[in-house]
Amino acid sequence: MDDRNVRTVNKIIGYAEKILSYCSELSEDTFLTDDKLVDACVFNLIRIGESIRQLDDEFTVAHANIPWDKIRGLRNRIVHDYDSIDHLQIWDIICNDLLELIQQLNSSTEANP
Repeated sequence: MDDRNVRTVNKIIGYAEKILSYCSELSEDTFLTDDKLVDACVFNLIRIGESIRQLDDEFTVAHANIPWDKIRGLRNRIVHDYDSIDHLQIWDIICNDLLELIQQLNSSTEANP
């Protein structure tokens, strides 16, 4: 695998892990009422969306199981309409999607050392 892809995948994993560490052992209510926490998590989701642009097409096609378009779409919705972000949707992504993304990205680098 191209070194640039490896570095980018590792950055994305790092951003996702930050979000998970910020939210570990928190309730939905705590998340939804903590503006700083929401902002920190949303910022890292933007960073994930920005970072996937750095992956080459060969890599993203080879790992089509990862929802690249959804990740880019979330980044675009956040950046272009921040005030309309559904914080409950962000919480859902944190709880239900980020760990799977980390696992998929880890598998992508293990499969193609």
